[in-house]
Amino acid sequence: ASFLTTSNGEHVAHPRHGRKAAAKLEAAQQALSRFPRVRRDKRTANHQRAVDNVAKLHRKVRRQRLDHAHRVAVDLVREHDVIAHEDLKIRNMVKAPAPKADPDQPGSFLPNGAAAKAGLNHSISDAGWGVFLTILHAKAESAGREVIAVDPRNTSRTCPKCGHVAAENRPTQEKFHCVSCGHTAHADTVGAQNVLRAGLVHRDANPA
Repeated sequence: ASFLTTSNGEHVAHPRHGRKAAAKLEAAQQALSRFPRVRRDKRTANHQRAVDNVAKLHRKVRRQRLDHAHRVAVDLVREHDVIAHEDLKIRNMVKAPAPKADPDQPGSFLPNGAAAKAGLNHSISDAGWGVFLTILHAKAESAGREVIAVDPRNTSRTCPKCGHVAAENRPTQEKFHCVSCGHTAHADTVGAQNVLRAGLVHRDANPA
């Protein structure tokens, strides 16, 4: 739901630049699709304008993502000496689900959630987290700050109060409710608190 959430509960909104530009991109790509595929030197003026329009819209979205990533990274580096973040494996996160063969009908397949996963993949790509983390590390190194990548497994399922780990602790995407001690909070804030705690443990165990 958010681009990122900090351990003190601050939520940085997801800019969704790609989604906002989706209608214009779709229209531009449809206009381009009306032209036959030909070599660059064989394009008509109208064809070239259609190509340039699609490229221009893609460049604008990339610039917007980069600008947002730079601004958020600068704010974090200015305000904190140590920053821990989830060690996101973007390639794994955007993998398409494997097809499920229907054992009762050879040659047919069962629903595998591919449509929903495709929507999630678009959101992950639109967020640009991989680019953001690259920029964050570069700015932190330049400013003499420390950045620590933390294994994200169970970070939003672990209670920061009592340490109980359970999938039931996170009944919805946003809500955290510990089934052991009753602690409630925003699930992403809980995840960020656990990421910070793990990062500090790693830092103490591996002093510079």
